Amino acid sequence: MYLGAFHFDGPTDTLLESYEKLFAGFPAENIELHVAVVRDGGITVYDACPDQPTFEAFAASEEFRGALTAAGLPEPRVEGTGEVHRALLRQPVTA
Repeated sequence: MYLGAFHFDGPTDTLLESYEKLFAGFPAENIELHVAVVRDGGITVYDACPDQPTFEAFAASEEFRGALTAAGLPEPRVEGTGEVHRALLRQPVTA
């Protein structure tokens, strides 16, 4: 599993509203690991794919770029972070 990060800069409230629109359009069965983090100056979304080539293809895809635009999200800074060694979560976290 390969983890990548999508950094969106701007007003947090606006970004979160747009992020929720984007997230609602992705089928739950397609999600391997997904974490949205509020940070100073924006939000960062960590998302996992089966491998690095799949992540890179997804991040560059017209489908994903179109979904960002439709949700009202700005162009993110995309960062591949690496292979996941272990992921643990005690319980689901929602806002």
